[in-house]
Amino acid sequence: MADEYSKPPHNRQLHIPKEYNWESLTDKKGAELETHYVALLRELSNAKGILGQIFTKSQNKIQDPAMLAKIIDMIDSEQWLVMGADVKGDIYEKLLEQNAQDVKSGAGQYFTPRPLIRAMVECMQPQPMKTIGDPACGTGGFFLAAYDYIVSNNKLDKEQNQFLKLSTFFGNEIVAGTRRTALMNLFLHNIGDIDSDNFISPADALIAASPITYDYVLANPPFGKKSSQTFTNEEGEQEKDDLTYNRQDFWATTSNKQLNFVQHIRSMLKTTGLAAVVLPDNILFEGGAGETVRKKLLETTDLHTILRLPTGIFYAQGVKANVLFFDNKPASKDPWTKEIWVYDYRTNIHHTLKKNPLKVEDLKDFINCYNPANRNKRKETFNAESNSEGRWRKFNYDEIITRDKTSLDISWLKDKSLADLDNLPDPDVLANDIIENLEAGLASFREIMAALNKK
Repeated sequence: MADEYSKPPHNRQLHIPKEYNWESLTDKKGAELETHYVALLRELSNAKGILGQIFTKSQNKIQDPAMLAKIIDMIDSEQWLVMGADVKGDIYEKLLEQNAQDVKSGAGQYFTPRPLIRAMVECMQPQPMKTIGDPACGTGGFFLAAYDYIVSNNKLDKEQNQFLKLSTFFGNEIVAGTRRTALMNLFLHNIGDIDSDNFISPADALIAASPITYDYVLANPPFGKKSSQTFTNEEGEQEKDDLTYNRQDFWATTSNKQLNFVQHIRSMLKTTGLAAVVLPDNILFEGGAGETVRKKLLETTDLHTILRLPTGIFYAQGVKANVLFFDNKPASKDPWTKEIWVYDYRTNIHHTLKKNPLKVEDLKDFINCYNPANRNKRKETFNAESNSEGRWRKFNYDEIITRDKTSLDISWLKDKSLADLDNLPDPDVLANDIIENLEAGLASFREIMAALNKK
């Protein structure tokens, strides 16, 4: 694509050395091609801007020069710029999804279901000329959905387009391969230029407060409760040590990674900033630091909505998660959260990745209940007398604050499979649930064993 941009009618100045541009690959074969390709990867990794970031630590994994030549010919025969951004995006998304399905690579942890991302963006309704941050941006899914929403819902002028391309999105991603994937993903969608500043930092977002604050934060921080670092002990064995972040701006010091992300995301927001974050269940009920963080979140932000998500929608097994929507506010002596609206899309809902994956339509009712156009005009669907099966229910601040440990783990619907054996889900759903519960139990037990071994 960069090569096509450098030719008429675009005639863009590309800061790519001529001897290492795309054309330098198309006229070589055999051992000469392989040698040149290895040199090209090394040289481009030293380039400035996004180009150098994309090629950092890249290696030639194609050992057969004939196969390499065939791939180059196949890519060269396509007109990439003529192809619509949607088509390129779809191709790339499919590759990401296939990569996420590869259990061995562990890539699934970087892949949030696209229908969930779209629903979160539709509720947030991001506007032009505003900034969007994601401290654990993975392959850039939230950025792309926000970009698509802004482009489809606004008639952008030149200044707005330029801001969207170069000044809207900022993220962190510490895994080098995933960050590379995100940068390419954004470039394919016309976000950033090949030599523009890089806007996805490889630094750990939690180490220090964000240098700038944002209008929106959309995020799905990595699953796994503990932050840890690996080191080699005196016997030469690898050990993990819990990592705590001593930040003056945090309400609680903890090694729980998600609680740290909640505190960090709140610190990333402007006083008028809005956040939507995917978080596991332990954030809603854990005591100690968890209770401190929840109380502070209720006081300093308007935590207005919780979406309870079903199991079976993430590639990581055994995950029970929620989306928390909160608006940051200026300092006040009274708590900003007056009521929390909870949508239970978990009880009696069964999804599996292969047979019944989450679809956009599945979350339409939630978006309608959320009422992004006017949150003040929400209506409960739950009613104790007339509709006890309603999934959308309101709880006021006093009800929440008197709950044990200020728990936000709220459910009221009856699990039909417990009361009615004829209502059991499909065997593969049941089998999946059993696997998820066993794996979650094993993970907890491994943590206990690791703690015991330390002592």
